[in-house]
Amino acid sequence: MEPFILAFFGLGYLVLGGADIGVGMLLPYLGRSPRERREVIAAIAPFFLGNEVWLVATVGVLAGLFPIVEGELLSGNYVAVVALLGSWILRDMALWLRGRVPGRGWQLLWDGVLVAGSWGLAVSLGLVLAGTVLDMPLLAGLVIALIFALHGLAFASLRLSGTLRRRAGALLGGTGEWPAYALTASAIAVIAVVSGLHLDLSTAGSMITPVILAIIPFLVAAQAWVWWTFRGRVTGPSYL
Repeated sequence: MEPFILAFFGLGYLVLGGADIGVGMLLPYLGRSPRERREVIAAIAPFFLGNEVWLVATVGVLAGLFPIVEGELLSGNYVAVVALLGSWILRDMALWLRGRVPGRGWQLLWDGVLVAGSWGLAVSLGLVLAGTVLDMPLLAGLVIALIFALHGLAFASLRLSGTLRRRAGALLGGTGEWPAYALTASAIAVIAVVSGLHLDLSTAGSMITPVILAIIPFLVAAQAWVWWTFRGRVTGPSYL
């Protein structure tokens, strides 16, 4: 049961959080003016904090149920893990700070940090996933990062409207919006499952397993509520 719990939270973050990471990676292409960039960021504004709950839960499950695997991942991918944490902090700082001070220079600075942090997150996640399978994971990590970018592009086409929607859809090669999102989500899930199969996920069990199982329905319900509430397309800037 415990490996399925880890897979549930890990896949949840990679698929859901991977979408807002991908949007951040492609911000210069999707948004070509300050107002357009604010509108693009509005596409992920209701979701990114909730998506990060899945990452925190994944780390918690690793620490609580698979401490040996956690140690192996940290020791074997130390640089990638540090880059992941640093990129995560920078990306979130950029999202919160870009609109706090008036002035185009301030916004351009933090938009650059947002893009760099998003690419750092995608590449470091790719390195961690590829590092469990390959001895030389750099190329595979970059390929995985590009899949995150395509995933974000598909998500942007689902959320944006007008010119921004057409701009996002132009790089999808004629694939429909939902099929493109399902395809990129499936690719991320397959990569994650293959990586997970190379880990020794044996565990002696834990008293916290029933607690985690009891929390899962509430997490899923909260995520579904957020998606339903913000199911409409973005038509203007948000608070970010």
